[in-house]
Formats: sequence, C-alpha cells, structure tokens
Amino acid sequence: MKKNSIILIVIAVIVVILCGTGCSQYNGMVDADQAVQKQWGQVQNQYQRRADLIPNLVATVKGYSEHESSTLESVTRARAGLSEAYNAAQEANTEAQAGAPANLQQFQQAQEKLQSALGIYVNAVREAYPDLKANQNFLDLQAQLQGTENRVSAERQRYNEAVETYNKKVLRFPARLFAAMFGFDAKPMFQADANAQAAPKVEF
Repeated sequence: MKKNSIILIVIAVIVVILCGTGCSQYNGMVDADQAVQKQWGQVQNQYQRRADLIPNLVATVKGYSEHESSTLESVTRARAGLSEAYNAAQEANTEAQAGAPANLQQFQQAQEKLQSALGIYVNAVREAYPDLKANQNFLDLQAQLQGTENRVSAERQRYNEAVETYNKKVLRFPARLFAAMFGFDAKPMFQADANAQAAPKVEF
C-alpha cells in the first residue's frame, strides 16, 4: 500500500512538472508569435504606404506630360509595367492583411517586382522629362518614396529578428515537443535578393 502511494506521488509530481513546463513553453511561444504578428503589421504599413504614394506619383507625371506635345513610348511602356506590378502587389497586400502569408517568398517577389517597376518608370520619366526635377510635387513624392523604401528595409529586418526569436523557441528541445502539440510551426523569413539590391533608386 505504501509502495503504491509513493508511485502515485511520483506520478503526480511528474504530471505537475510537465504541466508547469508545458504552460511556460506555451506562453513563451504565444508571446513570440504575437511579437512576429505585431512586427508584420509594421511591414505591411510601410508596403501600403509605398502603394499609396505611387498613384500620386503617376498623376503628377501625367499632369506634367499634358503640357508636352506627346507622351513618349518609353514612359507609356514603363507606366504599363508599373501598373501591372502595382496591381499584383496590392493583391498580395490584401491577402496578407490577416497576418504573415504562408508563402512569404511569393509575397516578397510581388513587392520586389513593384520596386523594380517603380525604378524603371522613374528612370523613363527622368529621361523623357528632364525639367520635371524642378516640380516640387514630384520632388516631395520622390523623397517620400525613398524614405519609405528605407523604412521597408528596416521593418523587414526587425520582422526577421522577431521570426528568428520565435523559431528558436519552437525548434529547440524540449519546446519542440510542446510546439508540435500546440500547433506552433517555424515561420519563414524575408530573404535578401541580389536583384532587389541592384534595383534602380527612386531619386533624381
């Protein structure tokens, strides 16, 4: 009888320890997951800010070009490419509003295509309308877009740092056992892209 009591006590102690460890691990993973989602919101805000500025940029150029005898084909072609990339990026933004997308690579590609198309458009405009650099509205938009690109880069870095912290929590032992139990999976990170590094800058 005494032996059975000892066994029950040992089992009870083990259960208490497991429950305590499980609760601690779960709360830690929840906190890390919330930090990732919070930082994702900051990334989204900057991408949306860039998207909101682009129509204003196009409208400013269009208003200026109306004073010219014609719109050059290079500008028209670049604007069409920008419009296509803009629509794809906006669709990606909409799909990702609820949280970081499962296919982060696809989301990143859509954003980088928009960045590249924006640079190509600005370069085409610069060559077609060199006097546009004296237009204050255009200069203000250019400065805002460049600042936004810098903030996008900073927020992406902070997002990656939050994901790294989260992934360490869910992949290390013994947390990995509880992560599988509670449905916490490793999250993808933004990857550096060589083409993005070489993308044309939005500046004059």
